Amino acid sequence: MTMPAKYFAAFLGFAFVAMWIAVDFGAAILCLIGALLFYGVAAFLHGDLDLEEIQGRFGSRRTSTYGS
Repeated sequence: MTMPAKYFAAFLGFAFVAMWIAVDFGAAILCLIGALLFYGVAAFLHGDLDLEEIQGRFGSRRTSTYGS
């Protein structure tokens, strides 16, 4: 059973605010970054994340002017 995206976002928001209240803002940000990193690793290992596609989207497409 998978969790719909809106429920996951609500849970993530709740956990972030709970950490912010319990500890401090810096720790909450570190938890959020850690969760995103682990999500990325899990998506990559599951085959849902294509690093070449992401690199193509965000990478600059430079054309060399040398030798032309």
